Amino acid sequence: MTLPLFEETYTVSRLGAEVREFLGEAFRSLWVTGEVQRPALRGGHLYFDLVEKGADDKIVGKLEAVLWRSDGERVRRVLHAAKQEIADGLAIRCRADLDFYPPQGRLRLQVREIDPVFTEGELARRRRETLDWLLAEGLLERNRALALPELPLRLGLVTSLDSAAQADFLATLRESGYGFQVIFVHAAVQGPAAERELASALRALQAAAVDCAVLVRGGGSRADLAAFDSRAVAAAVARATFPVLTGLGHETDESVADRAAHLAFKTPTKAAEFLVARVAAAERRLEEAATALGHGARARLRLDGDRLDAAVRRTRTIEGRVGQAADRLAGLERNLAGVARGRLRHAAAEEAGARRQVRAAAQRAIRAAAAQPERRAARILDFARGALRLAAARLEGGAGRVRLLDPQRTLERGYSLTRDASGKLLRAAAAAAAGERLATQLADGVVHSIVEEP
Repeated sequence: MTLPLFEETYTVSRLGAEVREFLGEAFRSLWVTGEVQRPALRGGHLYFDLVEKGADDKIVGKLEAVLWRSDGERVRRVLHAAKQEIADGLAIRCRADLDFYPPQGRLRLQVREIDPVFTEGELARRRRETLDWLLAEGLLERNRALALPELPLRLGLVTSLDSAAQADFLATLRESGYGFQVIFVHAAVQGPAAERELASALRALQAAAVDCAVLVRGGGSRADLAAFDSRAVAAAVARATFPVLTGLGHETDESVADRAAHLAFKTPTKAAEFLVARVAAAERRLEEAATALGHGARARLRLDGDRLDAAVRRTRTIEGRVGQAADRLAGLERNLAGVARGRLRHAAAEEAGARRQVRAAAQRAIRAAAAQPERRAARILDFARGALRLAAARLEGGAGRVRLLDPQRTLERGYSLTRDASGKLLRAAAAAAAGERLATQLADGVVHSIVEEP
């Protein structure tokens, strides 16, 4: 094979130097837009990738970029004035030179300045699109419509593990002295994993039966809050089956997650203080209800006590009346016994007289019959029999009246007579002494008893 005698041959280093010179001249001080990924500060220089994403967030272009320390301080001051800082996932428009580094064969952008207006516009655009989507889907007010329990003691906490936000929130709860139960789920609050982890954490709490969830972070620039303006996080907040409270550490800015949440607070501490105050208010209402219940119970006890006293007084009155009735009953017993004995004597006398009359009449009839024919004897016999029946009826009537007035019948109606050991009728309970033997006359017998307490 014959080589051309005058065809130039490059060394690798020379070719690299010419490429660097060419690119430096052709692509000097140009504006480039892209999304920051994997920022890392080394030796005062900020290294990162500037990427362009297409459909489904797939990367369609990537360049290495560097912000040298000599330009970094100036750029950071400009961004700080706009409340921004370079962070993972931030969309930027930067002025840069295209540089080729021959020793490593690397092509990269040397960033000289960053346009904060573009970045803020991108954040605002993304925020506006997310809010419009939430409104169109009917999700913007969904979480706010949920009822927050009066005693929110079982909480879900979503934030970065061992972060200041976690420490401040839990410290406020502990200082309250209330028995909060916190179920913690770690999630990155900024960077490329933040959207996915925050949404996943909120979904994970669905099975934990929490009273509410609290989404917190410790503040930062507008770019740091980019994840909370994302559609994924906003949708997870809006679709949660429990109220979601946010405390994202920003005094002035409001994220889309704040708008979709049940309640939004400026800091994690403010969110914790709200929950403590809500539990304290419920405790006060409980104490007030207990006090009112105590007052009502005491008033009811006083009323019932008055009624009991009145009932005791009525009982004593009834006891007095019962004693009087017993006295009257004893008097009636004596009267009945006397009347009964008198009626018995009278009935016996009537019976004896009737018998005498019957015998006399019979004797007369017999004597008359002896002198009269048989027919007269039969009439006399009939008359005698009628007289006997009349006498028997009178006798039975007298006996019935005697039985009606018998004191035993009074006892059979439920009354009783109580006498002391001497046989004296007991008319009042106070007349019985402790240990005294008593005899109580009932309808079917006598019951003996000993007084335990008069």
